Amino acid sequence: MPPFSRLPTSRSAPRAAVPALTPASQATAEQATSNEQGLPRPAAPADLPLSIEPLSAAAFAPYGAMLGLPYDAKAPTPAFTNVNTDFWHQHAFDTGSGGRTEVLGVNYRRCDGRIDTLEVHHLTQQAIVPLGSVGVIHVVACSDAQGAPDLATLRAFDIAPGQGVCMQPGCWHATQVATGEATCLMLTRDSTTIDLVAHMQHGAPAQESAFQRLPHVYILER
Repeated sequence: MPPFSRLPTSRSAPRAAVPALTPASQATAEQATSNEQGLPRPAAPADLPLSIEPLSAAAFAPYGAMLGLPYDAKAPTPAFTNVNTDFWHQHAFDTGSGGRTEVLGVNYRRCDGRIDTLEVHHLTQQAIVPLGSVGVIHVVACSDAQGAPDLATLRAFDIAPGQGVCMQPGCWHATQVATGEATCLMLTRDSTTIDLVAHMQHGAPAQESAFQRLPHVYILER
């Protein structure tokens, strides 16, 4: 095109679309405007307390099933006892349609007492049973109608060695320890593990799981 040549004037060049502000960029823009005008910066969302509760079958029922219940000869489930041994039903694990059960070993080390993110698995139940002498603090929330965490149902439970939980699909969760490291046995679905590793290690889109950043940080309290 020769120097100084002009585009036809019968129609103007299309305008570039203005990207929509995300909540984070909106907050940054508002903060910058406040600074330019000499106004105080908007306060960050306040941290909220979250009490750690003892685990019980009734308290955990909205999220799944408690494991580690003692032998009960009167329970309406298969059981056997003699002088040498007892065995009894705890839970019928379900991986969802087409799933295959996987047994994982999991170490938990986070111990800062701050809950800022939850994860969820869409297809499978997932069981956690602490091994050894160290238990875990397990935070759970039900899903709302849109599948997001229902923070009105957010609770934290102490899971001691000898106890465990099995979460239903759609149960949002996070796990910490009071101190040190806890080794746990986990029951899950093998394809969920493969999907999760691909997402966390390589950034592949997660299909069977999701993560949600919370609007507040919840501080675990006893």
